[in-house]
Parts: sequence; structure tokens; C-alpha cells
Amino acid sequence: MKIALVHDYLTQKGGAERVFELLCKRFANADIFTSLYDPDHTIDLSDRDVCTTSLQNIPGATKYFRLLAPFYYPAFRALDLQAYDLIISSSSSFAKAVHKRPDAKHICFCHNVTRFLWDTQTYLRGYRKYHLFYPVLNCLFERMKKLDLEYATEPDIYIANSTTVADRIQRIYGQPAITVHYPINDRRFIFSDQKDDFCLVSSRLMSYKRVDILVEAFNWLGWPLLIIGNGPQRQYLESKALPNVRFLGHVSDAERAYLMAKAKFVVTAALEDYGLVPIEANFSGTPTITYGAGGALDTQIPGFTGAFFKRQTPDAVQVALLEASKMDWNYADIRNYALNRFTEAVFFQKVDRLIEQVCANSVSTVSYSVA
Repeated sequence: MKIALVHDYLTQKGGAERVFELLCKRFANADIFTSLYDPDHTIDLSDRDVCTTSLQNIPGATKYFRLLAPFYYPAFRALDLQAYDLIISSSSSFAKAVHKRPDAKHICFCHNVTRFLWDTQTYLRGYRKYHLFYPVLNCLFERMKKLDLEYATEPDIYIANSTTVADRIQRIYGQPAITVHYPINDRRFIFSDQKDDFCLVSSRLMSYKRVDILVEAFNWLGWPLLIIGNGPQRQYLESKALPNVRFLGHVSDAERAYLMAKAKFVVTAALEDYGLVPIEANFSGTPTITYGAGGALDTQIPGFTGAFFKRQTPDAVQVALLEASKMDWNYADIRNYALNRFTEAVFFQKVDRLIEQVCANSVSTVSYSVA
């Protein structure tokens, strides 16, 4: 069976890209396709050939990839995948649009519906001047929504990373989805039951990640906070932070793993579709302080793996941190919880069974089972 792996764009290293990296390693003989590829700023694909679209030839495209949004659908439609029996797409937006031959199968690992189209206000909140262009953007996005809905019918089956995303796929695309919790590469993380006196944020610095409320909370607490990651909000956040909040930018995987293991708490504030960072913290034996909504409800247990705050406000974060600091945490139990639920072995046991079912027949999505 000839397999193609397709991802939206390989220009950064986030949760979706880390999942795609696992798929690439699992299907070592598959061909890899994406719209744009920047090997210096994304996952490590070693010597694998990566097939890109015509957008790769545009100067500066990999740096300013978000500006090319209107052109991704035609670029993916132009990819010739007729030789492939199975297409596995990894998509938060465009890769699901690839065209297959009639007897082939297409499984889409859908990390979310296209966020900037269906949750525009939240997605663009960090771009402070976007409202000046909103009339034009709104007209463009309305056209793109029609394409998004049209191409959402291409996959034979959707795999969602959480019940939250599965519900969105059903509500917006009208397509059923099976929930399979994504794993992390547990070999990249180390365990420590000796925690240092700092908290950790690991996030793209974009508005919807709500790192702003974390900075404000730690400004008030005065506790040491380390922030890993870059993004369009970095300069703004640095201007608001007091000296106890440090921005580390991009760090190596080894340094990130060390900080995860040694942090007192790993803190996240976004409404995450799934959220790999809390699970990565759990593998490190570190409790999480997490916004109690979205994907976190699938993966975290308050009082055992961490603590929830119910409102995205600095005071709610402060209360959760203060309460969590009074608790006795069993770091080994936190790690074991993750090992039993979110390893590659558990994930691919379900995925392999699903691929076998999809390739063996053409029955409806609702009849598939990964239990």
C-alpha cells in the first residue's frame, strides 16, 4: 500500500507538527507533502524528501506564511496524489483539501476546524490593527469559508484529538469524527521528583494562548516564571512583564525537557483544542495549572495531575496557583498516569486498528471503533 502524509505547512514547531513527526516516523516509507517547508524552524525529518507546493517558490513565504492564506486551497488541490492508496493528512486548516483518486482512502487527523475562519475575533485579537482591514478580511474569509466547507467533505474519516474538536467538526463541517487522544514522544522527556522554585510556560506567543493573563498573574505574585516560545505578542508581553518573568525564546528539546521536569508547575491559559503541553508536563512528573475547558477536560484530573482555573483572568490563575502550592503532589503518580494513557504505543494501537478498518471497507464513520 502506497501512503502519502500531508501537513498544512512545516514552518514552525508546535503541537500539530510534533504529532505529524510521530506519523512520519511510524510510516517511514511514506512520501511527505506540505505547502511550505522550512527545515531550520520545524520538526526534524532527517533525510526524508519533502514535496512542497508552488508556494515554496515565493520569496519570504516560509517566514510570512500566514499572509498566504487565500492561496493554500488551490495549492493543495494542485498536488498530484493519484498514485497513493492511503492519504493521511494532518490539518488545522488546508491539508484536508487534497484530492485523491476514487478508490483511495483519506484519513484526516484534524487538530481543529480552520480557526481564523470560524473563530476570527479570537484568532486575530493579538494583531492590534487588524480591525482597520476587517471589512476586506471579512469578505475574503466568507469566501474561504465556502471552500473550507466544500473541501471538508474530502476525507473519508476524521480523527479528532479531543471531544471538543470532535464536536466542532460535527457542528461546523457536518462530519462525524472519532476521538483518539494524541500521544507525545515520551522519550523526549525526563522525570524528576526534585522541583525547583520556578513555574514554566511553553507556548507560541499568540493572543489566543492568553499568556498575557499569566504574565499579569505572576507580576502580582512575584514568583519566578520562565516563558519558552516566540510569536507576534512577544514584544508586547515583554513590555508588560516585571523582572521575575523571563522570556527564553526558542530552546532546544533537551533544555525544554529539563525545564519541564524541574518546574514547580507548568501553566497554560488558552482554550486548547487538545493541549499537548499539560501532557508533556505530566510525563515529566510535573503538575499543571490549566484553564479548565476544552481539551484539558479530556486529559487532566484536578487534584491529581494538576489544578484548573475556571476563568481566563489573572486573579483566577493566582488563586489556582496559591491553592496548588499548598497541596502535596505525587510526582511519580503523575508520570505513571501519562505513561498509561498517552504513549505512542497506546496511540498507534488504536490508529493501526482504525486504518485496517478503513482500508478494509467503506462503511460509515460511526461504525468504526478504536476501543
